[in-house]
Amino acid sequence: MTENADLPASSGQRILVVEDEALIRMDLVEMLTESGHTVVGEASNGEAAVVRARELEPDLILMDVKMPGLDGITAAERIGKVAPIVLLTAFSDDNLIDRARDAGVMAYVVKPFTMDDLRPAISLARARWMEQRSLEAEIADLEGRFEARKVMDRAKGVLMSRLGIDEPEAFRWLQKNAMDRRMGMREVAEAVIGSRRESAEGG
Repeated sequence: MTENADLPASSGQRILVVEDEALIRMDLVEMLTESGHTVVGEASNGEAAVVRARELEPDLILMDVKMPGLDGITAAERIGKVAPIVLLTAFSDDNLIDRARDAGVMAYVVKPFTMDDLRPAISLARARWMEQRSLEAEIADLEGRFEARKVMDRAKGVLMSRLGIDEPEAFRWLQKNAMDRRMGMREVAEAVIGSRRESAEGG
């Protein structure tokens, strides 16, 4: 892993940009650099993306879906757990989203986009990535991870509704409370869900 892999999602990230259209790739590099990120590498197709991702171990990968040869989703499957991936797509149909999720993609942005569109996607992808790494460290078996993910998602939903915060902030709330209380994140999530039930029953 890279040395700043555990920094908050809002920090400047080391990003690999994968886009087959040179002008869009240049615009992306410029937008990201002006926003405080460091573009550590570029690629114009899926095969090169897999190689560059493994070489560079970036904090995040921005990757187009439609590319000659290996498409972005197939490349994401091959890249695996090297880094969180934000997919760039001209379409947002359900089938694409399902395929992307199954491939391990953490967020997506629909073209055309601006930095205001990219910023929350990058933040969300990093937060989900750190959440996944934290859960995997706590829970060894696959079934346990699936159950823990459901608990975490429910707890984040409770916090988002109760505190008026977004998903990355809800994750950071759970992470901070787990550290402060010296508890596992799943335990804190279960406590949040339990307090909601008690509140509902008491009301």
